[in-house]
Amino acid sequence: MSTAAGRGTELGGGNSAAWRPALGRLTLVAGATVVIAVVMAFLLLPIVALFTYQPVHDLFTGIGARVATDAIIVSVKTNAIAFALMIAFGTPFAYILARRQFPGRSVVITLVEVPLVMPPAVAGLALLVAFGRFGLLGHTERLLGIDLAFTQAAVVIAILFVASPFYLRGAIAAFEAVDQTLLDVAGTLGAGPARRMVRVAIPLAAGGLGAAAAVAFARGIGEFGATILFAGSFQGTTQTLPLAVYSLFDANLDQAVAIGVLLIIVSAAILLASKLLTRSWTVSTSTSRSLAGRSIFVRR
Repeated sequence: MSTAAGRGTELGGGNSAAWRPALGRLTLVAGATVVIAVVMAFLLLPIVALFTYQPVHDLFTGIGARVATDAIIVSVKTNAIAFALMIAFGTPFAYILARRQFPGRSVVITLVEVPLVMPPAVAGLALLVAFGRFGLLGHTERLLGIDLAFTQAAVVIAILFVASPFYLRGAIAAFEAVDQTLLDVAGTLGAGPARRMVRVAIPLAAGGLGAAAAVAFARGIGEFGATILFAGSFQGTTQTLPLAVYSLFDANLDQAVAIGVLLIIVSAAILLASKLLTRSWTVSTSTSRSLAGRSIFVRR
Protein backbone atom coordinates (compact mmCIF):
# COMPACT_ATOMS: atom_id res chain seq x y z
CA MET A 1 0.00 0.00 0.00
CA SER A 2 2.68 2.46 1.04
CA THR A 3 4.81 1.47 -1.93
CA ALA A 4 1.95 2.05 -4.37
CA ALA A 5 1.15 5.38 -2.75
CA GLY A 6 4.78 6.43 -3.04
CA ARG A 7 4.85 5.51 -6.70
CA GLY A 8 1.67 7.49 -7.29
CA THR A 9 3.20 10.52 -5.60
CA GLU A 10 6.31 10.19 -7.75
CA LEU A 11 4.20 9.97 -10.91
CA GLY A 12 2.15 13.00 -9.90
CA GLY A 13 5.28 14.97 -9.10
CA GLY A 14 6.78 13.93 -12.43
CA ASN A 15 3.71 15.16 -14.32
CA SER A 16 3.77 18.55 -12.57
CA ALA A 17 7.49 18.88 -13.23
CA ALA A 18 6.89 18.18 -16.92
CA TRP A 19 4.20 20.89 -17.08
CA ARG A 20 6.27 23.57 -15.41
CA PRO A 21 8.45 24.53 -18.44
CA ALA A 22 5.36 24.69 -20.69
CA LEU A 23 3.51 26.79 -18.14
CA GLY A 24 6.53 29.11 -17.86
CA ARG A 25 6.67 29.53 -21.63
CA LEU A 26 2.93 30.19 -21.79
CA THR A 27 3.21 32.83 -19.08
CA LEU A 28 6.12 34.47 -20.90
CA VAL A 29 4.23 34.55 -24.21
CA ALA A 30 1.12 35.94 -22.53
CA GLY A 31 3.12 38.63 -20.75
CA ALA A 32 4.96 39.61 -23.92
CA THR A 33 1.66 39.77 -25.82
CA VAL A 34 0.14 42.08 -23.22
CA VAL A 35 3.20 44.37 -23.25
CA ILE A 36 3.23 44.56 -27.06
CA ALA A 37 -0.53 45.21 -27.17
CA VAL A 38 -0.30 48.01 -24.61
CA VAL A 39 2.64 49.70 -26.34
CA MET A 40 1.07 49.43 -29.81
CA ALA A 41 -2.26 50.72 -28.53
CA PHE A 42 -0.53 53.67 -26.90
CA LEU A 43 1.35 54.52 -30.12
CA LEU A 44 -1.46 53.90 -32.61
CA LEU A 45 -4.51 55.17 -30.71
CA PRO A 46 -3.74 58.90 -31.26
CA ILE A 47 -3.12 58.31 -34.97
CA VAL A 48 -6.33 56.30 -35.35
CA ALA A 49 -8.22 59.01 -33.46
CA LEU A 50 -6.89 61.66 -35.81
CA PHE A 51 -7.92 59.71 -38.92
CA THR A 52 -11.40 58.92 -37.56
CA TYR A 53 -12.12 62.34 -36.06
CA GLN A 54 -14.19 63.43 -39.04
CA PRO A 55 -15.54 61.94 -42.29
CA VAL A 56 -13.17 61.52 -45.21
CA HIS A 57 -15.06 64.16 -47.19
CA ASP A 58 -14.40 66.72 -44.47
CA LEU A 59 -10.72 65.80 -44.48
CA PHE A 60 -10.46 66.64 -48.19
CA THR A 61 -12.44 69.83 -47.61
CA GLY A 62 -10.06 70.89 -44.86
CA ILE A 63 -6.97 70.14 -46.93
CA GLY A 64 -8.45 72.14 -49.83
CA ALA A 65 -9.06 75.23 -47.70
CA ARG A 66 -7.06 78.38 -48.52
CA VAL A 67 -5.02 78.32 -45.31
CA ALA A 68 -4.04 74.70 -45.96
CA THR A 69 -3.09 75.22 -49.61
CA ASP A 70 -1.03 78.29 -48.69
CA ALA A 71 0.78 76.28 -46.02
CA ILE A 72 1.40 73.44 -48.50
CA ILE A 73 2.92 75.84 -51.03
CA VAL A 74 5.16 77.46 -48.41
CA SER A 75 6.23 74.07 -47.02
CA VAL A 76 7.03 72.60 -50.43
CA LYS A 77 8.90 75.69 -51.61
CA THR A 78 11.01 76.23 -48.49
CA ASN A 79 11.78 72.54 -47.99
CA ALA A 80 12.75 72.15 -51.65
CA ILE A 81 15.22 75.05 -51.39
CA ALA A 82 16.59 73.80 -48.08
CA PHE A 83 16.85 70.27 -49.48
CA ALA A 84 18.78 71.44 -52.56
CA LEU A 85 21.22 73.45 -50.43
CA MET A 86 21.64 70.56 -48.02
CA ILE A 87 22.49 68.11 -50.79
CA ALA A 88 24.77 70.54 -52.66
CA PHE A 89 26.87 71.56 -49.66
CA GLY A 90 26.28 68.68 -47.25
CA THR A 91 27.33 65.86 -49.59
CA PRO A 92 30.94 66.97 -50.21
CA PHE A 93 31.20 68.06 -46.57
CA ALA A 94 30.14 64.59 -45.40
CA TYR A 95 32.48 62.94 -47.90
CA ILE A 96 35.47 64.88 -46.57
CA LEU A 97 34.60 64.02 -42.97
CA ALA A 98 34.11 60.35 -43.86
CA ARG A 99 37.23 59.78 -45.97
CA ARG A 100 39.78 62.17 -44.47
CA GLN A 101 41.52 62.04 -41.11
CA PHE A 102 42.64 65.41 -39.74
CA PRO A 103 43.17 67.02 -36.34
CA GLY A 104 39.88 68.05 -34.76
CA ARG A 105 37.76 65.79 -36.94
CA SER A 106 35.87 64.36 -33.98
CA VAL A 107 35.25 67.88 -32.69
CA VAL A 108 33.80 68.93 -36.05
CA ILE A 109 31.47 65.91 -36.12
CA THR A 110 30.34 66.65 -32.56
CA LEU A 111 29.59 70.27 -33.44
CA VAL A 112 27.60 69.12 -36.47
CA GLU A 113 25.47 66.96 -34.17
CA VAL A 114 24.74 69.70 -31.61
CA PRO A 115 21.49 70.85 -33.32
CA LEU A 116 20.20 67.28 -32.96
CA VAL A 117 20.01 67.62 -29.17
CA MET A 118 19.13 71.32 -29.11
CA PRO A 119 15.49 72.06 -28.17
CA PRO A 120 13.69 73.49 -31.22
CA ALA A 121 12.70 76.68 -29.39
CA VAL A 122 16.33 77.24 -28.38
CA ALA A 123 17.38 76.65 -31.99
CA GLY A 124 14.96 79.35 -33.14
CA LEU A 125 16.16 81.73 -30.46
CA ALA A 126 19.79 81.07 -31.44
CA LEU A 127 19.01 81.83 -35.09
CA LEU A 128 17.19 85.01 -34.09
CA VAL A 129 20.07 86.38 -32.00
CA ALA A 130 22.51 85.40 -34.74
CA PHE A 131 20.70 86.57 -37.89
CA GLY A 132 17.98 88.84 -36.50
CA ARG A 133 17.89 92.58 -37.05
CA PHE A 134 19.54 93.26 -33.70
CA GLY A 135 21.49 90.00 -33.58
CA LEU A 136 25.15 89.19 -34.01
CA LEU A 137 25.10 89.79 -37.77
CA GLY A 138 22.24 92.28 -37.72
CA HIS A 139 24.41 95.36 -38.30
CA THR A 140 26.14 93.73 -41.28
CA GLU A 141 22.78 92.71 -42.73
CA ARG A 142 21.45 96.26 -42.41
CA LEU A 143 24.52 97.62 -44.22
CA LEU A 144 23.91 95.14 -47.04
CA GLY A 145 20.20 95.86 -47.11
CA ILE A 146 19.33 92.29 -46.07
CA ASP A 147 16.54 91.38 -43.69
CA LEU A 148 16.37 87.67 -42.87
CA ALA A 149 14.26 87.34 -39.74
CA PHE A 150 10.52 86.80 -40.25
CA THR A 151 10.88 86.22 -43.97
CA GLN A 152 10.61 83.11 -46.12
CA ALA A 153 14.42 82.95 -46.19
CA ALA A 154 14.26 82.54 -42.41
CA VAL A 155 12.09 79.44 -42.88
CA VAL A 156 14.72 77.94 -45.19
CA ILE A 157 17.49 78.74 -42.70
CA ALA A 158 15.53 77.22 -39.81
CA ILE A 159 14.87 74.03 -41.78
CA LEU A 160 18.52 73.78 -42.79
CA PHE A 161 19.71 74.29 -39.23
CA VAL A 162 17.56 71.57 -37.67
CA ALA A 163 17.40 69.07 -40.56
CA SER A 164 20.88 69.10 -42.10
CA PRO A 165 22.55 67.26 -39.18
CA PHE A 166 20.27 64.28 -39.88
CA TYR A 167 21.50 64.19 -43.46
CA LEU A 168 25.13 64.74 -42.52
CA ARG A 169 25.17 61.89 -39.99
CA GLY A 170 23.63 59.46 -42.46
CA ALA A 171 25.82 60.65 -45.33
CA ILE A 172 29.00 60.26 -43.28
CA ALA A 173 28.00 56.70 -42.38
CA ALA A 174 27.17 55.94 -46.02
CA PHE A 175 30.51 57.22 -47.29
CA GLU A 176 32.41 55.40 -44.55
CA ALA A 177 30.84 52.14 -45.74
CA VAL A 178 32.26 52.55 -49.27
CA ASP A 179 35.16 50.17 -49.79
CA GLN A 180 38.42 52.10 -49.91
CA THR A 181 39.81 49.61 -52.44
CA LEU A 182 37.40 50.80 -55.09
CA LEU A 183 38.42 54.41 -54.54
CA ASP A 184 42.09 53.41 -54.71
CA VAL A 185 41.51 51.55 -57.98
CA ALA A 186 39.80 54.62 -59.43
CA GLY A 187 42.78 56.70 -58.32
CA THR A 188 45.22 54.39 -60.10
CA LEU A 189 43.15 54.82 -63.26
CA GLY A 190 43.68 58.58 -63.11
CA ALA A 191 40.55 59.77 -61.32
CA GLY A 192 41.10 62.79 -59.09
CA PRO A 193 39.48 63.23 -55.65
CA ALA A 194 36.42 65.05 -57.00
CA ARG A 195 35.90 62.51 -59.78
CA ARG A 196 36.27 59.63 -57.32
CA MET A 197 33.60 61.16 -55.13
CA VAL A 198 31.16 61.82 -57.99
CA ARG A 199 31.75 58.70 -60.09
CA VAL A 200 32.54 56.08 -57.43
CA ALA A 201 31.62 57.06 -53.88
CA ILE A 202 28.25 58.71 -54.48
CA PRO A 203 26.83 55.89 -56.69
CA LEU A 204 27.93 53.27 -54.15
CA ALA A 205 26.55 55.26 -51.24
CA ALA A 206 23.41 56.39 -53.09
CA GLY A 207 21.03 54.24 -51.04
CA GLY A 208 22.43 55.49 -47.74
CA LEU A 209 22.47 59.07 -48.97
CA GLY A 210 18.86 58.74 -50.09
CA ALA A 211 17.77 57.33 -46.74
CA ALA A 212 19.55 60.13 -44.89
CA ALA A 213 18.00 62.72 -47.19
CA ALA A 214 14.54 61.24 -46.60
CA VAL A 215 14.92 61.44 -42.82
CA ALA A 216 16.19 65.02 -43.08
CA PHE A 217 13.33 65.98 -45.38
CA ALA A 218 10.81 64.53 -42.93
CA ARG A 219 12.42 66.51 -40.12
CA GLY A 220 12.21 69.66 -42.23
CA ILE A 221 8.55 69.12 -43.11
CA GLY A 222 7.68 68.75 -39.44
CA GLU A 223 9.79 71.66 -38.17
CA PHE A 224 7.91 73.97 -35.81
CA GLY A 225 9.81 75.53 -32.90
CA ALA A 226 12.76 77.11 -34.70
CA THR A 227 10.54 78.34 -37.53
CA ILE A 228 7.93 80.08 -35.41
CA LEU A 229 10.57 81.93 -33.34
CA PHE A 230 12.85 82.94 -36.22
CA ALA A 231 10.41 83.29 -39.13
CA GLY A 232 7.03 83.83 -37.47
CA SER A 233 3.74 82.43 -38.72
CA PHE A 234 2.39 84.60 -41.53
CA GLN A 235 -0.08 82.91 -43.85
CA GLY A 236 1.20 82.62 -47.41
CA THR A 237 4.72 83.74 -46.44
CA THR A 238 6.22 81.85 -43.51
CA GLN A 239 3.35 79.67 -42.27
CA THR A 240 4.29 76.06 -42.96
CA LEU A 241 2.01 73.06 -42.39
CA PRO A 242 2.92 72.54 -38.70
CA LEU A 243 2.46 76.25 -38.04
CA ALA A 244 -0.92 76.13 -39.76
CA VAL A 245 -1.99 73.31 -37.43
CA TYR A 246 -1.03 75.45 -34.44
CA SER A 247 -2.77 78.52 -35.87
CA LEU A 248 -5.99 76.62 -36.58
CA PHE A 249 -6.06 74.76 -33.26
CA ASP A 250 -8.42 77.32 -31.68
CA ALA A 251 -10.00 78.79 -34.80
CA ASN A 252 -10.93 75.67 -36.77
CA LEU A 253 -10.07 72.30 -35.22
CA ASP A 254 -11.47 70.35 -38.20
CA GLN A 255 -9.01 72.01 -40.59
CA ALA A 256 -6.18 71.51 -38.11
CA VAL A 257 -6.99 67.79 -37.97
CA ALA A 258 -7.12 67.59 -41.78
CA ILE A 259 -3.66 69.14 -42.09
CA GLY A 260 -2.43 66.82 -39.34
CA VAL A 261 -3.65 63.80 -41.29
CA LEU A 262 -1.86 65.08 -44.39
CA LEU A 263 1.38 65.45 -42.42
CA ILE A 264 1.08 61.90 -41.08
CA ILE A 265 0.55 60.51 -44.59
CA VAL A 266 3.57 62.43 -45.92
CA SER A 267 5.71 61.34 -42.98
CA ALA A 268 4.69 57.70 -43.40
CA ALA A 269 5.54 57.81 -47.11
CA ILE A 270 8.95 59.32 -46.35
CA LEU A 271 9.58 56.69 -43.67
CA LEU A 272 8.73 53.91 -46.13
CA ALA A 273 11.03 55.42 -48.74
CA SER A 274 13.80 55.68 -46.17
CA LYS A 275 13.47 52.02 -45.23
CA LEU A 276 13.48 50.90 -48.87
CA LEU A 277 16.54 53.02 -49.62
CA THR A 278 18.33 51.70 -46.53
CA ARG A 279 17.62 48.13 -47.61
CA SER A 280 18.90 48.76 -51.15
CA TRP A 281 21.98 50.49 -49.75
CA THR A 282 22.74 47.49 -47.55
CA VAL A 283 22.53 45.18 -50.55
CA SER A 284 24.66 47.44 -52.76
CA THR A 285 27.27 47.85 -50.02
CA SER A 286 27.65 44.10 -49.59
CA THR A 287 27.82 43.67 -53.36
CA SER A 288 30.53 46.32 -53.71
CA ARG A 289 32.60 44.63 -51.01
CA SER A 290 32.26 41.33 -52.83
CA LEU A 291 33.34 42.92 -56.09
CA ALA A 292 36.26 44.58 -54.34
CA GLY A 293 37.40 41.22 -53.04
CA ARG A 294 37.20 39.73 -56.52
CA SER A 295 39.16 42.61 -58.02
CA ILE A 296 41.94 42.13 -55.48
CA PHE A 297 42.04 38.42 -56.29
CA VAL A 298 42.23 39.11 -60.03
CA ARG A 299 44.97 41.70 -59.61
CA ARG A 300 47.02 39.27 -57.55
